[in-house]
Amino acid sequence: MTVVIVGAGPAGLTVANILRAASVDCVVLETESRQFIEQRPRAGFLEEWAVRALDERGLAGPLLERAQAHVECEFRGEGERHRFRYAELSGQHHFVYPQPLLVTDLVRAYADRAGGDIRFGVRDVDLHGIDTDRPAVSYTDPISGERVRVDCVAVAGCDGARGVSHDHLTARYATVARHDHGVGWLALLAEAPPSSDCVVFGLHPRGLAAHMARSPQITRYYLQCPPGDDPANWPDDRVWTELHARLAADGAPPLTEGRLVEKRVLDMHDYVVEPMAYGRLYLAGDAAHLVAPIAAKGMNLALHDALLLGDALAAYVKGGDESGLGGYSAACLPRVWQYQEFSQWFGHLLHGASSGDPFAAGTAAARLRRVLGSPTAAAAFAELYIGKNADN
Repeated sequence: MTVVIVGAGPAGLTVANILRAASVDCVVLETESRQFIEQRPRAGFLEEWAVRALDERGLAGPLLERAQAHVECEFRGEGERHRFRYAELSGQHHFVYPQPLLVTDLVRAYADRAGGDIRFGVRDVDLHGIDTDRPAVSYTDPISGERVRVDCVAVAGCDGARGVSHDHLTARYATVARHDHGVGWLALLAEAPPSSDCVVFGLHPRGLAAHMARSPQITRYYLQCPPGDDPANWPDDRVWTELHARLAADGAPPLTEGRLVEKRVLDMHDYVVEPMAYGRLYLAGDAAHLVAPIAAKGMNLALHDALLLGDALAAYVKGGDESGLGGYSAACLPRVWQYQEFSQWFGHLLHGASSGDPFAAGTAAARLRRVLGSPTAAAAFAELYIGKNADN
């Protein structure tokens, strides 16, 4: 009895490792090469609960050895700096560990050490019989060009927002709720040491700027820009001028500049697929929900899905227990919606100053003052920011 996992991101590889550890046959299908997925720049912040869960399954060894711990963030605006020590309030912290490193760790655990079956570079993936007890997945072999069919008992759709799993479920069996923040973020990766020991949010009338460490040598920056903007409109000189201006504050250390190795525009929008499953197809990660990177929730949600789905699939295949699969979508969605609500709330706080709307700017400033000035509001923000008790 085989499970097919479509997509080798954090969600798909976590499911694969759980199934392999439970001696459940599974096949991972990935359209990209191994080199590509191990280098693809993506998220970098893991919440403490997620790291603990991976560690309990023997999947966090390199992460715990190499990741940096972050315990506070900083807001800058109108020339002032405000530190927010969320670890003191929540009792938990973030781990800074870029997604390519986690993917590399999970591939090695599944394929190299456990001998798991993962097929890279597949093409034209298609799903069959999802609403029957005999589903299957077919694809074109990248070497022979022949069509290959894998019969299975279930399909874990972990292939992202543009993958076949998302499209298959939403075309007929699910609804999609969407939200557009109305802004874009220019995502930048700089070969430069971090200029702060924490995440920095610059709230500026010209738009948000954000600084996020990725490693001792690499820094992620974001600049708010019009949605759909062309990265070509942002030559290096303009990028650094805006970063310096939007992150300026009294007493702040100067930014360390470096070569910009990535520039891409992300339109800030969210969606949720309900239900996250139909028949024998179960979505996880971005295939089921997209959270704008406003609060670094996407990879954490993907892991939450994967941990639940992996256990549910193992229980079904090994013992015939369908309760986990039957309740999978309902178990995932409370955290999904909690993170979506926080992303929307936090997005208003971060973008209010540049909205051009005096009312939005005023209410955003009031939100920040309340977080910084009220112990009760600060504690609530800290728990949501770190993802503590997010299912409640």
